[in-house]
Amino acid sequence: MELTTATVLVTGSNRGIGRSLVRAFLDAGAPRVYATSRSGEVPVDDDRVVALVLDVTDPASVEAAARVADDVDIVVNNAGVTSGQSLLTGDLDVMRREMDTNHWGPLIVTRAFAPTLARRGGGVVVTLTSALALATYPGAGSYSASKAAAWSTADGLRIELASQGTGVLTAFLGATDTDMMAGYDIPMNDPADVAEAVLRAIEAGDDEVFADDTSVTAKALLSASVSERYPFLMRGAEQEATSTR
Repeated sequence: MELTTATVLVTGSNRGIGRSLVRAFLDAGAPRVYATSRSGEVPVDDDRVVALVLDVTDPASVEAAARVADDVDIVVNNAGVTSGQSLLTGDLDVMRREMDTNHWGPLIVTRAFAPTLARRGGGVVVTLTSALALATYPGAGSYSASKAAAWSTADGLRIELASQGTGVLTAFLGATDTDMMAGYDIPMNDPADVAEAVLRAIEAGDDEVFADDTSVTAKALLSASVSERYPFLMRGAEQEATSTR
């Protein structure tokens, strides 16, 4: 994919990784970038940026945006939310909104833009998931489930879109310095570095990109045992033995 001739659409572009992606595509020479968000905010001051209102959870909003952005070659599913809900005790309505945004949203967007991509020769669909699609931790079960669903759906779309020549790139990343991670005192990626990794993968025609060591490790551990993936878990005799030491 030659970025200097590609028209791009980025969801959730008003902040964080989305804004960094818009900047990266512009820096790479993209002639037009549709920057979409629920607010329709212009994230970057550049004549090549076209701001669009797009709510990934609202099919009518997505269809309206697809009618306007009828010249896209690259669709980037970046919009996402996290709820911090417990699977056992969390608010199910909040968890459903998380799934609507992180899983159903990318699918709705991809379905709406697939005909345009086909008409323009194929193009690329990018879906940003998370290292937490590959493994979870306490308090992140709902978010992990939504991102794992997005990962699985991207694989399914890769198969279904192959016949029209549309590539699918799934991006995995660990903690990144965005509003979503505000308040966490842990090492984080720079959103600009994540955006650069995604663009390099698009240019290379990759199917997957792992933007940091966290996501690389999570991928490598998929074939490991549960006890290896979650060493903090202890059951039965192990717990009892530990408590009596």
